[in-house]
Amino acid sequence: MMKMFRTMAGRLFSVLPIYLLIVSLGISHAMAGALDQPKADGVIGEQSNGYLGLVHQNVSPDIRALVRDVNAKRKARYQAIADKQSVPLYEVEQVGGATAIEKTLPGNYIKENGGSWVEK
Repeated sequence: MMKMFRTMAGRLFSVLPIYLLIVSLGISHAMAGALDQPKADGVIGEQSNGYLGLVHQNVSPDIRALVRDVNAKRKARYQAIADKQSVPLYEVEQVGGATAIEKTLPGNYIKENGGSWVEK
């Protein structure tokens, strides 16, 4: 039991700096505001891989462009964090995804580990 606790605690402390960096970077207020309505409408959602996804494929070109833009900015930030922390990109993406899902408002959509979209 104690060994399991130490393993879990060690893992937590290894991702804590990544989590804090992701939370501190956030996204701009303007971009966050642009995401609010499409999320509330159930058009886009947060994924466990750290990126936005399209809940439905029949969305406007503006929404597709917004998702591409946000995801490109997230990837650049994740890569900067990975480089700074000397960890693989996928670890930072996973922490980013968990953080985004945690912050997702009830009623908005999330997709965990390749599953289906579900309302939080």
